Order: sequence, then structure tokens, then C-alpha cells
Amino acid sequence: MTRSDAPTMNPLVLQRADPCVLRHEGQYYFTASHPLYDRIILRRAETLDGLQAADEATIWRKHDQGPQSELIWAPEIHRVHGAWYIYYAAAPDAHGTADAPSTDETFNHRVFVLENTAEDPFAGEWVERGQVDTGWESFALDATSFVHGERQYLVWAQEDLAVKGHSNLYIAPMENPWTLAGPAVELTRPEHDWETKGFWVNEGPAVLEHEGTLYLTYSGAATGIDYAMGVLTASADADLLDPASWTKSPTPVFVSDPSVQRYGPGHNSFTTTPDGEPVLVYHARTYTHIEGDPLRDPNRHACAQVLRFDEAGRPLWGTPAPGTRPAPTSTEILAPSGELS
Repeated sequence: MTRSDAPTMNPLVLQRADPCVLRHEGQYYFTASHPLYDRIILRRAETLDGLQAADEATIWRKHDQGPQSELIWAPEIHRVHGAWYIYYAAAPDAHGTADAPSTDETFNHRVFVLENTAEDPFAGEWVERGQVDTGWESFALDATSFVHGERQYLVWAQEDLAVKGHSNLYIAPMENPWTLAGPAVELTRPEHDWETKGFWVNEGPAVLEHEGTLYLTYSGAATGIDYAMGVLTASADADLLDPASWTKSPTPVFVSDPSVQRYGPGHNSFTTTPDGEPVLVYHARTYTHIEGDPLRDPNRHACAQVLRFDEAGRPLWGTPAPGTRPAPTSTEILAPSGELS
């Protein structure tokens, strides 16, 4: 962590949950859930440490009404076939309508896509490509995408009303960046004790390929101290649409560490250092006592640390890095500069 090309400041970006970082042509692009859940933001910096002070642009705002008018969550930025795409979740309300029923405890999100064909995503126009048709209408969120073997895949979380719990993880091939080319295939559902604390959840997937193995990380449990990160693994040569190709760890691989005051680490993404070393990006809180609705507490902060591997090439997930940047305890929302607004 002392190398100049590795992140040294944690939290990396204050009050930005569900972080996604993409490295492209020497620049780091950052997006995440804004604590007001009313917009999609984008930052750019030459270093990971520079993202906190980077200018923050609002590239899209929620609609006044309709399917994309509430609770804008977990945007992810991807570069596919020379264009920029942002996958995000949006809802018409919190917990369902007569036309789009949901369980009493589950939100009412669907997955949507923005496209920008300009070279510079800050200068180009972001166009709505609409809702991703996942094959059925129920709570859906946290879409991520990856290209493997020249084929694009989508992985996301969705509720199956016939399955106990709030969300399972699914994978499907893509015809284009906003259209699936085949049916959804379930990869995992909440089943272990650590995934079912508070809520039965598998969400926040991210994919990393390293030395012939794919690692599909995800998060489970309620979003407090019990929130943690699990992993599925598959051979890079396997049929990724066959659930049997994936092996699920029965225990979480990244959990809260009270010794450094990092709680509920999860909803991760992956990027790299300039030298190509994988970097684990995730959010975490710095305290456990939350007054009121945890959803409205803004202090889930984006963090990052280099991911090391053992001699056999397996990830050493480790524990959350200690803080090197003061993190707020106030429930006020910070301006992008880090000052309370």
C-alpha cells in the first residue's frame, strides 16, 4: 500500500455507497449511489487517491414521475464496444404498486441502462436505453456486466416470489448492452447463515478474472455490521451459463473489522493499479449506531485496497484497510469537496 500507484487514502470517496471504478486510458472513472438517491454522478482522476477531490458531474437525474422517479441506486460504468454504459436501478416508489406488486419488505426497483457514444463521457450525451427485460417483473437491481470470450454477460440481483428471500443472483448473455440474448440463469440464492442475517440477500455482484479463474463476488445480509462479501468461482474455460460451473464459498471472504472501525464492507467492484494489480473497491461504515432508517444514513464510504494473491494464484481477500482519511459521523450530506452542505 505504500506504492505510488496504489490507493493510500481510505475512505477513498466519502459518502458514496455501492462504488464502481473503471480504469480507462490512464484515467479512473468513478460512480456510486448518491445519498439523496436522486441522480447519477461521475468523477474522473488520474489516481485513485485523487477521486475525493475530483469534480463531480451529475450526468442524469431521476424523472418527476414514472418507473425512474425514486431511489436511484448502484450505478455502474462500463466500456463496451467503444461506447460508455451505465447500469443502474430505479423505482416508481418504494414498495410496489397494484400494477407492479412486490412483497411488503422488498423494494420495487428495475434495471435500466444509459449509453454515451462519445469518447469523453463528460462531454457526450447520455441516452436512456430503457429497462433491461430480465424475463419477469419483480424487484431487480445491482446489474454488472463483463465481456468474456468476446461475449458480453449481465449479472444482477432479482427477487423470485417463489423463493424465500429478497434477491438471488442471475446471469444471462447479452445481444447488445441493453438487451439479453437468452434466459436468466440462477447462480446463487441466500442459504447460509451469514447471507440471511436481517434480510435474505444476494446482491452487488462483481467479476474479476485472474490466471484462468473467474471470481464473482457478491454481498449478503442486511446492510449494517452483518453485511459481508461472498464469492463464487469458475474456470475461465467453463460454460458460465451452467450453474454447475460455479463453486460457492459457504463462508464470507470479506467481513467487518471492529479493530479498524470498518463495518458492513461490501457491494464491491474491481479496478487495477496502473501496473495492472487488481484493486478491491467497496463501501463500509465507520460506526455501528445508526439512528432512524439506515437507508437514510449517508455515511457508507467508498474504500479501496490492492488485492493480493497467494503462490497458487488464489485471492488473499484480507480485511478492510484502516482509515487514513477522517470520516464524518454527522448525518448531514457532504458536498463533493468534503464539506458539509
